[in-house]
Amino acid sequence: MFIKRQIRNIEVPLSSEITPRALFESRRDFMRHVAVGSIAGGALLETLTQTALAQTPGAQKLAAKANAAYVVMDKQTSFKDASTYNNFYEFGTDKSDPAQNAGTLKTRPWTIAIEGEVKKPLTLDIDALLKLAPLEERIYRLRCVEGWSMVIPWIGYSLSELIKKAEPTGSAKYIEFVTLDDKKQMPGVYERVLQWPYTEGLRLDEANHPLTLLTVGMYGEVLPNQNGAPVRVVVPWKYGFKSAKSIVRIRFLKEQPKTAWNVSAPHEYGFYSNVNPAVDHPRWSQASERRIGEDGFLARKRKTLMFNGYSEVAPLYAGMDLKKFF
Repeated sequence: MFIKRQIRNIEVPLSSEITPRALFESRRDFMRHVAVGSIAGGALLETLTQTALAQTPGAQKLAAKANAAYVVMDKQTSFKDASTYNNFYEFGTDKSDPAQNAGTLKTRPWTIAIEGEVKKPLTLDIDALLKLAPLEERIYRLRCVEGWSMVIPWIGYSLSELIKKAEPTGSAKYIEFVTLDDKKQMPGVYERVLQWPYTEGLRLDEANHPLTLLTVGMYGEVLPNQNGAPVRVVVPWKYGFKSAKSIVRIRFLKEQPKTAWNVSAPHEYGFYSNVNPAVDHPRWSQASERRIGEDGFLARKRKTLMFNGYSEVAPLYAGMDLKKFF
C-alpha cells in the first residue's frame, strides 16, 4: 500500500511531550550522585540492567517472513521511540512510565483462555500460540487518539487463524480481549484511572479481517513488556487503545462487550473508535497527527487519513453513520 506523504504544519510541542519536571529532576539527581561517586558500581549496574530489561525483556529474536502485502512506505519509527513512549496505564499514566516500570511483568509462564460462544474452548500457553500459524512481519501505522502516531514492524499472524481454531458458534457476534490484572506486577492497577481489568472488543467481522494482527513481537524480537508482552492485538485502522495488550483471555460473545475506555468516558471513546479525521475528540481535533520521531521544538504535523489509510476496511461499515458510531 503506497500512501503519499502529506504537507505538515508547524506547531509548538504539546504539553504531554515535555518531560515531566519530577522525572527530569530525578534523572538530574541520579547523574549528580554518579558524578560524586555516591552510587556504588554494583548498584549502578543493577539500576541500568533493570531499565534495559524493562525495555527489551530478553531481546529474543523471532523468525518471521516479511509480508509484502502489509507494508506502508512511511519511514519506520525507531525502536527506542516505540519502546519508551507508550500508553499502558497498568504501569503508569505518563508516556515514560511503562518503560520504567514494566520490568516487573513476568511473561513466562503465560496462558491465554479462549472461551464463550465457541465449539472448541481452548487454553494455550504462549509457546503453543507462537506455533499456531507462521509468523509474519507487517509494517503498520498505529494512530493514538491523543494525536500521535508511529510506524512499527510488528510480528504475528492474522487473528482469524486463532478464531478458526476456536470455531465460533452462530451466536458469536463480538470478541472481547481481557488484559492481565495483577497489582503485584502492575503498579498502575492501584490507581483507579480505569475499571480493571482492562477490556477491549471488536465485532467478529472486524476481528476476522486479515489486517487484525495477533501480535507477539516487533522489530524482529519478542514484544517488550511495555508494548504488551507477551501477546497483544494490533488493529491498525482504529485508535491505539483498541489494540489490547498482555492478553490473558479472549471471549466470544453474543452482545457487544463493555470496554474500559467506553465505560470510563462514553462521550469521548466510542466502541468502534475508527480513525476518522471528521470526528473530533471532545478535547482536541483529530484532523491531523504528529509522527513520533519527527517532532522537536517545532513539531511537524501530517493530515490524518480516514481509517488511518487502510481503506480496504471501509466495506465493514457500509451504510453506517460513522459519526454516530464513532
